Amino acid sequence: MTDRGIEDFWDSAPSGHVIAHPDGRIIRVNATLARWLGYQPDALCGKVFSDLLTVGGRILYDTHFGPLLNLGRDLNGVTVDVVTADGTRLPVFLTANINLDSDDRPERLQITVVDAANRRAYEVELLQARKQAEVEQGRVRLFAETLRRALLPPLLSPPDGLDAADYFFTASDDDVGGDFYDLFPLSRTTWGFFLGDVAGKGVDAAVVTALIRYTLRAAAVFDDDPVQVLHNLNTVINQEVLDVRNRFSTVIYGKMTKCDNGFDVELASGGHPPPLLFYADGGAYYVDTVGGQAVGITADPQFIASRFHLGPGDTMMLYTDGLTEASTGIGHERYDDEGALLRFAKTHSPTTSSAIVDAVHHLLGGLGSGVQDDAAVLAIGVSRAAGTISPQGMESADNG
Repeated sequence: MTDRGIEDFWDSAPSGHVIAHPDGRIIRVNATLARWLGYQPDALCGKVFSDLLTVGGRILYDTHFGPLLNLGRDLNGVTVDVVTADGTRLPVFLTANINLDSDDRPERLQITVVDAANRRAYEVELLQARKQAEVEQGRVRLFAETLRRALLPPLLSPPDGLDAADYFFTASDDDVGGDFYDLFPLSRTTWGFFLGDVAGKGVDAAVVTALIRYTLRAAAVFDDDPVQVLHNLNTVINQEVLDVRNRFSTVIYGKMTKCDNGFDVELASGGHPPPLLFYADGGAYYVDTVGGQAVGITADPQFIASRFHLGPGDTMMLYTDGLTEASTGIGHERYDDEGALLRFAKTHSPTTSSAIVDAVHHLLGGLGSGVQDDAAVLAIGVSRAAGTISPQGMESADNG
C-alpha cells in the first residue's frame, strides 16, 4: 500500500482514531472522528483527550483509565459519552494502548473510538422489551394463579368424625397443570371425594379440568355407584371435548358413608395411582385399583371398584403422579420406581391427614427441582373419636 493509501485509510476509517502524548494531549485525529464531533481535524490538536468526555467520563478516565494506560495496560471496549462541538452527547466505545520507547517509557497514546449510538439505542430498546416482558410474565403468572385457584376447592370442610388436609405443589408459576381434587357432601351421612390429573398443561388442560370437576359433582348427586359416575364422566368428555388434543384424565372418585364405627368407602379408579391407606395399628397398604383406564380415551373404558372401611385413627391419602414420577437426581431414576412411596407410608403410619400431608410437603421440598410436574395430595382421616358419633347423631346435628 502506498503512503497515500495509508493516509486515506487513516482518514476514512469506519472508526475514529487519535494519536496523543502520554498525558492525553492530542497530536492528531482522523477525519472520521473530527466529522462525528463537528470539528476540523486541526482544531482538536493540543486539546486533552479527556476534555472531550462528559464530566462523569472525564473523572473516570483521569482516575482510572489514564493511570492504567500509563502502566502499560490496554483499555478494551469501554463505553463513555463524548461531547460534540454543539454540546450533544455521542455514546462511544474506547479502545486504547500506550506505545513504549526503547527504555519502556510511555511514548505515544493510541486511541480508537467506535460509534455506539446504535448499540445504545438497541440496549434501551432491549431494556424496554425486557421490562415489558416482565410485565407480561407477571400477568401470565397472575392469570395462571387465578385459574389454578378456581380449579381447586377454596376450603375443605369435612363432616364430624372426619379430618381432611390437602396440598398442591406448583411446578411452574407460568403454567396451569391438570391436577384437581375435591371433597363435598352428598347427604347428611355421605360425602363424595375425587382426585385426578388431566393430560397436558395450559388452557386446554384447564378447560378439561373444569369440565371434569363440575361433571363429577353433578354425576355424584344422581348416581350412587362410583363406577357409573366415572362412566357418566367419560360420556360427557367424549361428547363435549372434541377440539382438545389431550382430553383424557386419570381420576379416582369415591364416597364415604358414616357407619357405627367409622366410614365405609366405595371408590372407582380410572387409571390413577392407587390410594394409600394408613391404619391405626401402624399398617400401610395400597388400595387395589390395578387395571382401570383413564376417562376420555375410549367410549367404553374399564374402571376398577374397591370397597373398604376406615375406622377411628385410619387415614386415606390420594395423590397425583407429580409425586411418584419426580426425579431423584440419580440418572433417570424417579422417586417411586423402586417402591419408595410405600416405604415412606410405612414409616409414617399411623398418622393423621394433616400430618401425612405435611410429610409429603417436606418430601417434595427435599426433591427440589426434581419435581417437574404439579403434584396434588388429598388426605382424609377418621378421628379416633369417630366411633362415638352415630349416623343418627350426624343427622340430628344437621337438623339442629
